[in-house]
Amino acid sequence: MFNQIIHYFQNNSGQYWGYVGQHIGISVLTLAIAMAIALPLGYLGSRNRTVAGFCTAFAQVLRIIPSLALLFLLIPFIGTGLLPALIALIILALPPLLINTILGFNEVSPLYKEVGEALGMDQRQLRRQIEIPLAMPYILNGIKLALIEIIASATLATYIGAGGLGTLIFTGLGLYNMAYVLIGGVSVALLSLLAMLGFDYLIRKVQQHEQSNYSI
Repeated sequence: MFNQIIHYFQNNSGQYWGYVGQHIGISVLTLAIAMAIALPLGYLGSRNRTVAGFCTAFAQVLRIIPSLALLFLLIPFIGTGLLPALIALIILALPPLLINTILGFNEVSPLYKEVGEALGMDQRQLRRQIEIPLAMPYILNGIKLALIEIIASATLATYIGAGGLGTLIFTGLGLYNMAYVLIGGVSVALLSLLAMLGFDYLIRKVQQHEQSNYSI
């Protein structure tokens, strides 16, 4: 099998990096759209119990839907290709983003807000200079969890023609070639690991910045 893997990279390196590029492209686009939906909604949820209850219930419902089932449910309505894959992945990415955004803003101590108001800050300044920075570690953790979910689930998007590293996995399964399966699976695992380590590092830096700037 090791020789098969070497042979693949010697003869198909361009194809491999094409799959990696597709996988990263789908993942980044999905994350950007999911963040544009979830972050404002999560902030509203931290301010309104009704919105928070809806977001929490919505996130819990989404968590019980299997990725592959969601993909196949969309096929009769919007067909195959990139669009249904994006919609399914966005739906899967929303729960951690919503929950962690609500949690992050709710964890901001009222004491910091009182100090800000005493310094003459208005609501916009409080949000920009106090609430968002203090909630950022939770938000980043939600983004990390969402991105890992997206990278892993994007392999299933191959089933409906969206491309990515799942192409290698399912091609290998179809041809009974475990070298393809191993290349695709390890690549997805490495992308997930890099995303996790990168965000963990970023979260630590943000927390250190908070401790130095917001210690009372």
